[in-house]
Amino acid sequence: MTERDRLQSFIGNGEKAVPTFSAAEMQRRQDGIRAHMAQAGVDAALFTSYHNINYYADFLYCQFGRRYGLLIDHDKATTISAGIDGGQPWRRSFGGNITYTDWQKDNYFHAIRQIAGSAKRIGIEFDHVSIDLLALLKSEFPGVEFADIAAPAMRLRMVKSAEEIAHIAEMARIADLGGAACLEAAAVDTPEHEVALHSTAAMVREIARTWPHAELLDSWTWFQSGINTDGAHNPVTSRKIRRGDILSLNCFPMVAGYYVALERTLFAEEASDEHVRLWEFNCKVHDRGKELLVPGAKCSEIAAELNEMYAAENLLQYRSFGYGHSFGVLCHYYGREAGLELREDCETVLEPGMVVSMEPMITIPEGMPGAGGYREHDILVIEETGNRNLTGFPYGPEHLIVKAKARAA
Repeated sequence: MTERDRLQSFIGNGEKAVPTFSAAEMQRRQDGIRAHMAQAGVDAALFTSYHNINYYADFLYCQFGRRYGLLIDHDKATTISAGIDGGQPWRRSFGGNITYTDWQKDNYFHAIRQIAGSAKRIGIEFDHVSIDLLALLKSEFPGVEFADIAAPAMRLRMVKSAEEIAHIAEMARIADLGGAACLEAAAVDTPEHEVALHSTAAMVREIARTWPHAELLDSWTWFQSGINTDGAHNPVTSRKIRRGDILSLNCFPMVAGYYVALERTLFAEEASDEHVRLWEFNCKVHDRGKELLVPGAKCSEIAAELNEMYAAENLLQYRSFGYGHSFGVLCHYYGREAGLELREDCETVLEPGMVVSMEPMITIPEGMPGAGGYREHDILVIEETGNRNLTGFPYGPEHLIVKAKARAA
């Protein structure tokens, strides 16, 4: 079988796409990981995850049962893609691209060999590489030592550049538009999915207007009602909104592998006294949590203080998850920067350039007064003297008890 059968070249198939970030920004990222590689004695890094390939090459792959990669050595960066994608990976990659065909099962590894050269120590993502892939790598590259590069790559992603922060801020603006669309569509007897569709369409149209050269994929909305609010990630259903329902809007615009979130508690036309009491208290925790997001604060200590607030109201047992997490290259099917989470077991100290959410949630079980899930979510940039809130959408009973809408005769 000839060399041409195993590899294809789509270089020059069209022009390079308009990139998400400047060449200087992408070079900064690649230089950052190369500095770690030099210090750790790593000859080349083979990234295989969505998030790291996207972060270091501006290319978001579609796996569909095939293997993808990004190999960065001390001189060049090359994405590795399947022939089914044609020239799109080359057009979207910052750096080179090599494309393998389906004609032999080991063509992916054959492609790596062409660009890895004489590398003897290769960094891989221990938190992403499966046992099966690791066994194949060891078999295909005898004599090569594989070292973990996932943790240092994540640490570099945790502190955002000015370009990244500007990108995230624009997306937060679009998330607020998605929230407004939810309010516009939410009404008694309207199914959850209709509200979600209206919101997502509004966000996608604004993304297309703001980034006319971007790929449009994966923006979504989870609009939950009643019992469906008990989990933060409960999918949309066709359940119809009822008067007095607790509601939750969750808007997620996605641009170039980055997503942001807007999450709010609402009620349909009315809320009981106990619902309002719990809602107002959760907003109080949210407010205090935002005050704590400052340089020098430790994630675990933030979580501990907010836990005390819930415990004082006998609500700690109803808390659902951590109080927030890092934002950047992230989606509901890949990421995230686990070293920056507002949890009791995270000792990371906040520093300027980090982007983190504050999102306290409690879930009161069905059958109890005030039953339902309460969650508010803002995204904040840690700055030298405090933080900057990128989220502008209102919250609380004063703003988000959805008024009755006139019904057609």
